[in-house]
Amino acid sequence: MTFSLEIIALLTGIGYAVGAVLRNRWAWASGAVSSALLAILAFGASLPLQAILQSVYVLMAFYGFWHWSRSTSSSPIRVSRWSWLAHGLIWIATLTVVLLGSPFFEASLGSAWPRLDAAVTCLSLCATFMTARGVLENWAYWWCVNLGSIWLYSSQALWGVTALYLVYFLIAIVGWRQWWRAYQAQES
Repeated sequence: MTFSLEIIALLTGIGYAVGAVLRNRWAWASGAVSSALLAILAFGASLPLQAILQSVYVLMAFYGFWHWSRSTSSSPIRVSRWSWLAHGLIWIATLTVVLLGSPFFEASLGSAWPRLDAAVTCLSLCATFMTARGVLENWAYWWCVNLGSIWLYSSQALWGVTALYLVYFLIAIVGWRQWWRAYQAQES
């Protein structure tokens, strides 16, 4: 049963990532299905923050779909950039949550990897919001999130999910290139 859920989560997750690269609003529907399944798998693998994160992704999918629905196929969502200050604040907030929250996550939630789990969770929430808003740098955040997730899920022997995050990492490289080109085209 777990392996079947992993396969479906993998396929719908890839659908989300490819759709996000293409700035297609239906990516968010595919992402919602993938995230719901990943929440179930993460909960069963003693990764409670990842389970919560995946559940939040389902909610974010509704926001992303709504926000991206405001653009048209001939004019997909515009790509924007955030300031260095905004990124610095995100990293400071993430570090604060990791340092202050990790003992709680380990003691009360039984997290297998509390610091990494907290960091991946925080950065994932930021990256998802940035993706929904069309912020170019979301892809760089996804690189960090995907590498952390590869470690988390492989340590819990969820190999299908580990493979998904490896594919996500590769797609994020392509995503950066595609969105960078779109950003440059908008600015010229």
